[in-house]
Amino acid sequence: MTAANPLLADRDLPDFAAIQAAHVVPAIEEAIEQHHAAIAEITASQADDFASVILAAERADFLLSRTWSPIGHLASVADTPELREAHAAAQALMTAYLMEAGQNRAHHDAVARVAARPDFADLPPARRRAVELAMRGFRLAGVALEGAARQRFLDIGVALSDLSTRFGNAVLDATEAWSEHITDEAALAGVPGSDKAILAAYAQEKGLPGWLVTLRQPSVLAILLHAKDRALRERVYRAHNTRASDQADDPSHDNSERIDAIMALRHEAAQILGFADAAAHSLETKMAADADEALAFLADLAQRARPIGEKELEEARAFAAEHLDLHDILPWDLSYVAEAMRRTLHGVDQEALKAYFPLPRVLAGTQGLIERLFGVRLTPRADVSTWHPDVLFYDVLDGQGELVAGVYLDLFARAGKRGGAWMDVCRSRFLDADRFHRPVAYLTTNFAPPAGDRPSLVTHNDVVTLFHEFGHVLHHLLTEVDLPSVGGISGVEWDAVELPSQFMENFAWEKDTLIGLSGHVDSGEPLPEELFDRLLAARQFQAGLALLRQIEFATFDLLLHRDYDPAQGARVTQMLDQVRAAVAVVHPPEWNRFAHAFSHIFAGGYAAGYYSYLWAELLSADAFEIFSHADVPGGGASAFRREILAAGASRPAAENFQAFAGRPPQVDALLRSRGLAA
Repeated sequence: MTAANPLLADRDLPDFAAIQAAHVVPAIEEAIEQHHAAIAEITASQADDFASVILAAERADFLLSRTWSPIGHLASVADTPELREAHAAAQALMTAYLMEAGQNRAHHDAVARVAARPDFADLPPARRRAVELAMRGFRLAGVALEGAARQRFLDIGVALSDLSTRFGNAVLDATEAWSEHITDEAALAGVPGSDKAILAAYAQEKGLPGWLVTLRQPSVLAILLHAKDRALRERVYRAHNTRASDQADDPSHDNSERIDAIMALRHEAAQILGFADAAAHSLETKMAADADEALAFLADLAQRARPIGEKELEEARAFAAEHLDLHDILPWDLSYVAEAMRRTLHGVDQEALKAYFPLPRVLAGTQGLIERLFGVRLTPRADVSTWHPDVLFYDVLDGQGELVAGVYLDLFARAGKRGGAWMDVCRSRFLDADRFHRPVAYLTTNFAPPAGDRPSLVTHNDVVTLFHEFGHVLHHLLTEVDLPSVGGISGVEWDAVELPSQFMENFAWEKDTLIGLSGHVDSGEPLPEELFDRLLAARQFQAGLALLRQIEFATFDLLLHRDYDPAQGARVTQMLDQVRAAVAVVHPPEWNRFAHAFSHIFAGGYAAGYYSYLWAELLSADAFEIFSHADVPGGGASAFRREILAAGASRPAAENFQAFAGRPPQVDALLRSRGLAA
């Protein structure tokens, strides 16, 4: 199998069309064996120079990542029973191996020899940083552990990896398990025609007449924003917010026990390493000094936002009573009422607005923005092997037309694809002796697919999402650091990694950019300035409620990990109630099980780190204000590219920001961007 295994081929891009589930485990076994041999060669040499120790390890890591990346990506975008089984087996192998590799004392000692050299301080900053982060990585992997503690830490790592995968799979399965078949179009009163076309396409997938409401993202939004049938909104809200829980219609995907097990193991692992709790363990690799600092940051924001959120909720209640004959707003009414308020008070009709954003026009405008800001051009390429016919690939060319990077775009919701939007690494930039590996990224969203002969029409929120993910992509692709461990997003503190993405979101609110990428699906006319002005005026509509929701999620995450008590278990419901009492003005029903599908913290990288979105928003709001006022020598975009995007983790994130801004970040910029400044 390994001789012709596409996952082991020495290619710049994976041959996705050739990859089969049967290739996965043999490829990982071979890749692990090669990595193990490379590290053994490093340690046997007793070398202490950068090239023989660090660069050689970077090469081994790059080759291992090259094999694993397509496997992990396919598990998220092309799930099948066969691939899921193969991915689980391969992930168990990878996790066990990487845990053991992190405790390889001979390798640790080799890196320590490099750090101890008299000329270590003379190394370029990126090389010094790579050594420093490698030493920290060994420490956090438990390299100093002995005996039973060492083995237990390894076992926990393997178990946590498996549990996280099972958690995510349960959410995906629960999402696909629920649907409601509708044959009477009157039941969909209020739902726009473009959304009904998507629901009709879902029904056709199943060979059904009429329409099929599902828990895929476009369907949920279509119903909660537009459906006049309150009972239908309630059913969709309930199904969506009880996914993978004991309260679901089908509780077979219940994540309750997985949450308890994940929390217990995280806490135990942290204490084995000498940390008080899992939050302290997580914060070791972030900008915030500790959980208390992050919680104080959130509490300060909550104090400022809550009075505004209370006022916004009262305004929504008054509007609903007067205009919609709703005298008791329930959770499944909130989005519907908010959408009606946008139309009535701000003249912003999302359905009318979508018509100005056919996805092909939006993509072309996004490419133009990136070229204008950063001087690189995205050129479509048709000869690239992909995992689905809808997937696009772009070469990224510099001002001289030279190839510098590449990016896959997988934009539409479909069965077997995880919900949400994300960026991930396909290949890292790596200058290895005489060979240069260019960075390649995946950009994934769940936009509404085309309906019939009409192109996909995206919401303005989708435009914001696309810009957000392209910020991550640019962070990865425009790095000028040649070491994978500290180039692009790798090694960047988790509460700073969202800076480029949230910085880019601001351009979705810039008049020239937004109007420039618009074009009515029927007439081709750009978004009228008057409509843009109304959209901009509504930007901070219910900003207090939106901010409080993010603060609620982030505070819950931190407290869940900081205050975990093995004698009492995770106490998810109790913890959420405690947080909501202090922060929220909107309280969901008792049966709401939001946490059971909170994949960010239970199946992603945001455990005790969800606050990073708001922490990075502070950085991005301040950075964009500086950019907008052109106070940066050499121009805002070029300075942002040079000091933030190109630098990656070659310096601590705080130093990157200081180099760009000339000062530390200021929280007032975040408050101004949210409309919360006094």
